[in-house]
Amino acid sequence: MQQQIGIIGIGRMGTPIAARLVDAGLAVAVHDVRAEREQAALDHGAQWRTSACAAAADAEVLITVLPGPAEVTAAVTEEVLAALAPGATWIDMSSNAPAAAAPLRERAAARGIGVLEAPIGGSPADAETGSLRLFVGGDGELLARHRALLELVADPRRIALVGGPGAGYTVKLLINLLWFGQAAATAEALLLGQRAGVDLNVLRDTLAESAAGSDFIRRDLSSLFAGDYLASYPLDRIHDQLAVVASMAAELATPHTIAERVRGLHQEALQRYGPVDGELLAVALLEEQAGARLRG
Repeated sequence: MQQQIGIIGIGRMGTPIAARLVDAGLAVAVHDVRAEREQAALDHGAQWRTSACAAAADAEVLITVLPGPAEVTAAVTEEVLAALAPGATWIDMSSNAPAAAAPLRERAAARGIGVLEAPIGGSPADAETGSLRLFVGGDGELLARHRALLELVADPRRIALVGGPGAGYTVKLLINLLWFGQAAATAEALLLGQRAGVDLNVLRDTLAESAAGSDFIRRDLSSLFAGDYLASYPLDRIHDQLAVVASMAAELATPHTIAERVRGLHQEALQRYGPVDGELLAVALLEEQAGARLRG
């Protein structure tokens, strides 16, 4: 008998995730608030449902792949939880916030539903090839029970149990903070080096092999040098995530001067460009302020 999977959120990441589960022979029912996503779901062999409750009905595993905390809270209602099969598991792959997810997790637990958070690292292309990275928070035994399912969409070596409830969301947020912070700091250094007369390609290659080297420099600078601001994620969502990090730091009384500056820079970029796609639009803002482009 096929394992029944429900998926809420059929966007850039949810669609290829659903496709891989269908290809593995699972029965996959999906829903998205955007009715226009129906054809994409059907094209990949998934069963379209007109409501979140219908997608969750009798599912052994419910997967949410949504943009942020507000969407997850709106989707995972008491009615949706009640529709799941007895002893089901909810796996949230969204870029969620620990504080926002806690009440939902408690309501699920009260119904005997297991909960894993598994926010995603990677791109839609990684989702298509099943090579995502997952930052898992929750019970290790529950992860072991669903590891085979998660390995259909993620690299088995990159499914990391990082701690208990809330830890997965936190780790993903911290990774985002550091990546966006590195992008901004690297851009400032490159703009200064360029203005001082250093060849950008030489500077990039030198930095990549130095103590200041990073995956951003080694992997992502080539896209920026080609004029690609990585239009795979919206700027307003980036700012929202950075704001959650700064808020968590303030609440937990840890220093967050740099986190706040990174958040502020992305707020400025959001005010300048609007809620458009572009993970490196804060860098575009720095370029605009410098009156120069980083092009290799």
